[in-house]
Amino acid sequence: MKILLAEDEAQLARVLTMAMTTSGYQVDAVDNGQKVLDLAAANAYDVMILDIMMPVKSGLDALRELRDRGDRTYVIMLTAMAEEDDRVTGLDAGADDYLTKPFSLKELLARLRSLERRTTSYDDQELAFADLRLDSGEQVLESHNSISLSREETRMLQYLIHNAGKELAAADLLQRVWAGDQDADEEDVWINISYLRHKLQSIQSAVEIVGEKGGPYLLKG
Repeated sequence: MKILLAEDEAQLARVLTMAMTTSGYQVDAVDNGQKVLDLAAANAYDVMILDIMMPVKSGLDALRELRDRGDRTYVIMLTAMAEEDDRVTGLDAGADDYLTKPFSLKELLARLRSLERRTTSYDDQELAFADLRLDSGEQVLESHNSISLSREETRMLQYLIHNAGKELAAADLLQRVWAGDQDADEEDVWINISYLRHKLQSIQSAVEIVGEKGGPYLLKG
């Protein structure tokens, strides 16, 4: 799981980064809200952990901008403010969860493990992008006409749509689509990218999957 951590207290950021990295997570750490926006525009993350009080741009301001531009990444807010109004403000801005400082590392890691077990983040029944409509439940892709998708193609396209405009490594797609399947490899990623390209053409969609074998891959409309 790939995590973006935004925390301007250097010592706390080091502790959190070490704890999450030791637990097997990939962590990018930044110290202000503008860096959150810059990294999120170029990279796909499974979770963002944002401190509210940060220089340059606050966590709340960064969160609002993320949601305004359509980024639906799961966000946990960190705050030293315990008042109910502050928690409500964060949730209204688009946060999915919050932790009030001081919090235990065990609690944070438990929440991350819980998120790993969830599949709902990229299992929306219906998604739309440019001239595409994806019905994940029926595994049907529509544009000027419609076509059926395999389970792997459906999950891959879900992930591509959620991260449209971002370059996604083959390893990221492999982990997202074939999580837990030890027999799958990056050749499977390329095969399904090729299948999806043919199917996009067959329904006369203007959407493209850009990238050569081995990745990275990018969805553009």
